[in-house]
Amino acid sequence: MSSEAEWEAPAGSWASSAARRRNMQAIRSRDTKPEILIRRLVHAAGLRYRVAARPLPDLRRTADMVFRSAQVAVFIDGCYWHGCPEHYVPPKTNSGYWSEKVVRNVSRDRDTDARLREAGWLVLRFWEHEPSDACANEIAVTVLARRAGGATRSN
Repeated sequence: MSSEAEWEAPAGSWASSAARRRNMQAIRSRDTKPEILIRRLVHAAGLRYRVAARPLPDLRRTADMVFRSAQVAVFIDGCYWHGCPEHYVPPKTNSGYWSEKVVRNVSRDRDTDARLREAGWLVLRFWEHEPSDACANEIAVTVLARRAGGATRSN
């Protein structure tokens, strides 16, 4: 590919340009900066967990952090991809596709929450913009309380 002018979108592609395609392919689905920071803080608190794991084997969705023994699934949601009420800004190009994608993501999130709760799991969701230390503290307190059989946050 010698220049963007020669680039042609593959059939069924969501990319409006070669540059957009490269940009979207570079977006990480795991190990984002907020996730890594929260994981480090939780690990420093002495808790161990699974990363990007399926809480339920038959559910084709992964949580950012999974505490199997306590049955706690943690999700750190990106403001754009999960429709943060404070920070989501609709896209200017190909807005129909991307807005529908975010709506599907939010719908899938709610479905995941419901399925996990039905199976006895506690779901903790945080936005990427929330203070990492506060998120890590809430995770630690919740997991420890759940392991001890105490009260937990209801999300």
